[in-house]
Parts: sequence; structure tokens; C-alpha cells
Amino acid sequence: MKSQECPSIKLSKKIGGKIEIQSKIKLTDENLAILYTPGVAEVSKAIAKNKKLSFSYTMRKNTVAVISDGSAVLGLGNIGPEAALPVMEGKALLFKELGGVDAIPIVLATQDTWEIIKIIKNLAPTFGGINLEDISAPRCFDVEEALKKELDIPVFHDDQHGTAIVVLAGLINALKVVKKDLAKIKIVISGTGAAGVAIAKLLLKAGAKHIIMLDRMGIIHKERNGGLNGSKKEIAEITNPENIRGNVRDALTGADVFIGVSAPNILTEEDVRHMNKNAIVFAMANPVPEIMPERAKAGGARIVATGRSDYANQINNVLAFPGIFRGVLDNGIKNITEEHKLKVAYAIAGLIKKPTSDKIIPRALDKNVLKKVAEVFKK
Repeated sequence: MKSQECPSIKLSKKIGGKIEIQSKIKLTDENLAILYTPGVAEVSKAIAKNKKLSFSYTMRKNTVAVISDGSAVLGLGNIGPEAALPVMEGKALLFKELGGVDAIPIVLATQDTWEIIKIIKNLAPTFGGINLEDISAPRCFDVEEALKKELDIPVFHDDQHGTAIVVLAGLINALKVVKKDLAKIKIVISGTGAAGVAIAKLLLKAGAKHIIMLDRMGIIHKERNGGLNGSKKEIAEITNPENIRGNVRDALTGADVFIGVSAPNILTEEDVRHMNKNAIVFAMANPVPEIMPERAKAGGARIVATGRSDYANQINNVLAFPGIFRGVLDNGIKNITEEHKLKVAYAIAGLIKKPTSDKIIPRALDKNVLKKVAEVFKK
């Protein structure tokens, strides 16, 4: 069995992070007067008359902000803005390397919802899009909703929607392998944070009918007393149609799909044995999944996916967000809709022509993905 731990690397203080800013045009004595003063004044005057020109004449054309408050970073939790910065830098690197998108990492020294909204609104004139990252639920829902209403540039919370899109893409192909219908299967989702809620909503939009969700207190149902914040109350109204109660074993009995975006090692082989034949297990807690793939398969799972790159079927947001922002920036899209998300999921799934148990999703660094995803946003 492979190690459950994440690989360690030797950090270098000399490097000083993963990204840098470079000029597009070499500065010379001849062009200084054009690139800066006095020539730049003509560009500024033109934009002052028509703010939309900032998308043509400035970095806004190809630049997004990657913004976090450090409250829900990877599997590390609330580690604060300084500790979140390396992750935001990594995200910016992926934007550039995979999508050709310039991304600026920004971490905020506040976790007050309305202060975050205010700050981002004031930063917005610098950017062509906003990628929210690692902001804890349920605050992340309020932040995104408010910004989408008030800004005229696309706002995308990747922990929610990027995860949901790639999960759906993998599930589309997994269901082809086991010959099951999304509308007829029973799906169990462990985790009711940003990712879990978004996954449930997108699966319902795609045609799923029977979803059961769990948090630390067990199955979420309409009549449960306690432990239901606003987003959980909302999700209780649209999931668990049979009002099933109990723990993860109760939820998994007769289930076809398990999707984990929660905590490590919460499932056992015996739990998986309670699922239906040809069970599908997406155990995506990072770096240690809800159940290691070897154990899930020992329990009878036909298809297993994780968030890790050292196993087959890696469910990785990098398949979605670079292409999404490439598409919205190139096509002047102001709002990323539910229909866009569904189309992106099907575009990613469609790259696997003949899915198998060990190949339901493209590789994380598959260069064909960007083009297919970006094409979704062509007008």
C-alpha cells in the first residue's frame, strides 16, 4: 500500500516563492516616453472617458486575482493569510502554466465576511476576474453571492465550482463503465462545506434525484435538531427525499456512489460492502482520503478516485479553472452560469473516449483540456 502521507520537499529560502512579474515589452531609452510618461497619459485619458477600454489597454485583459482569507486552506484548516500565501502562489503558477492567464495571489488579514466583500469590490478595477480560494463555509457562499451581484467581472469560487465540475466529469464516465443512470442511482456525499454543497447542487442540476449528505453529526435530514446552519438547511430541502437518518453506514446501505470531501479514514472496507454492486467511490480528502483506494477496492468498489496524483483517477480542479478563466477572459463573459458548469463537465468527460475503471478523467496536466473547456464560453 502506498503511503497515506503527502510527499515532502526541501523548501528553498533563496527562491522566494514560485512566481514573479515580467515585462511584456523591453524598456529602452526610445520607448520610455511611450510606456510611461508622457505617453501613458493618452491611454489614461481614453480610459477615463470609457472605462471598458481598461480591458483592452491594461493587464485586466488577461489577469485574475486569486484571493483567500486563509480560513480553509487545503486540508490544513484555518491557518491564516500568511500561511495561505504559498497555496495562492501555487494556484497562480497553475493559471499561468496551464491557461496562459496572469494571476495575482492576494491574502487578506480579515475573516469578516462583509469586510472581505468590501475589499474585493475595491480591488476589482485592477482585474478581469476574481478567483476566490480557501474561504470557509458558510461565509464563502455569502462572499461569492454578493460579489456576483455587484461586480461586472466573473467571480468564481474554485473550491465550490471547480470541484463540483470535475466530480461530475468523472462521474459521467464512471457511470458509463458500470452502466448506471445518474437519475436512478443513490449518491452519498460526505462533507457539507463549500465543495460538498456545490457538488450536490451541480449533480441535481445534471439530473441526479437521490442524494444523501452527511456532516460530523450524521445524515442531514429536514427534521434534524441542531447543527444546521443556513446552507445545511437549504441542502436538507433538496436532498434525502426519503428522509433517511443515521450514520455513514446507514447512508451507504444500498448506495451506488460515495463522494467524500470531508476527512481522512472515515470509511472502512465493511462500509463499502454495504454499497450496491459496481460501487463508485470518490474519496477526495487531501492528502489522506476518506478511504485508501486499496481498501475501497477490497470492500468491493469497482471504481475509485481520489484527489491524489499517485493513484489512477485524480479528481483535480486544475482540469477546470485554467480553461474556465481562459474562456471568460477571451470572450468577455461576465457571469459563469450553471449551464456553463454543466457544459464544462461534459467537455472534460468527453476527452475520455473509452472510459475504464482506471481511466474516467483526463490527466491533471493534459494539454487538450484547456482548449475544450475554453471553447464552452465562445459566444
